[in-house]
Amino acid sequence: MFSNLTLFDIVVRAICLLTTIPIHECAHAYVADKLGDPTAKHMGRLTLNPARHFDLMGSVSMILFGIGWAKPVPINRMNFEDRKKGMAISAARGPISNVLIAFWALIMAKVVMYLEYIIGVNRFFSTLYTIFVTMCFINISLSIFNLLPFPPFDGSRIFNYFLPDKFYFKVMEYERYIFIAVFALLWLGILDAPLSAMSHFLFTVLNTLTRFVDKIFYLII
Repeated sequence: MFSNLTLFDIVVRAICLLTTIPIHECAHAYVADKLGDPTAKHMGRLTLNPARHFDLMGSVSMILFGIGWAKPVPINRMNFEDRKKGMAISAARGPISNVLIAFWALIMAKVVMYLEYIIGVNRFFSTLYTIFVTMCFINISLSIFNLLPFPPFDGSRIFNYFLPDKFYFKVMEYERYIFIAVFALLWLGILDAPLSAMSHFLFTVLNTLTRFVDKIFYLII
């Protein structure tokens, strides 16, 4: 099953584990604190220290499959002035951080390409380029999964903001069962089509942005 997993894959995924996931979780904690809920801050989660966000199964999943998770950042919606809005905004910052990291990784990959053009192709630049491209793909995957509108994903908090209160609290009541059902759908491949569509959309947006970066580099060169 893991015969195609190389040492290089493991190293790049470990880099993402130690950088991307802490940024994602810290983004949740930071925004929640700014909106009035200091729970995560008081529990030491408003940090980029990977050890504070470590989850064993999520870390193993990241290394083996390129998709992982951390300990959920504790958020007490009772501290928000508008509970549904506070939950939605704080949840959205996680996937947004992944998209921004993906965009940064694409820009860095472009920088490496232009350095190769100027200096010449060598193994160091080729390896660096592959690392940045892989980081981009992993972050896009993480943002897509986290935007799914089902518990326990961040997208569920965003989606629930638009639900009437009576449905919102019902979803909260049955969150555990919805979680099990969603993972069953993922395992059966039923969600492959919508996930692919979301991924295509995000890559289209990123490619449009990087074309603008291309024009800047062409002007410089």
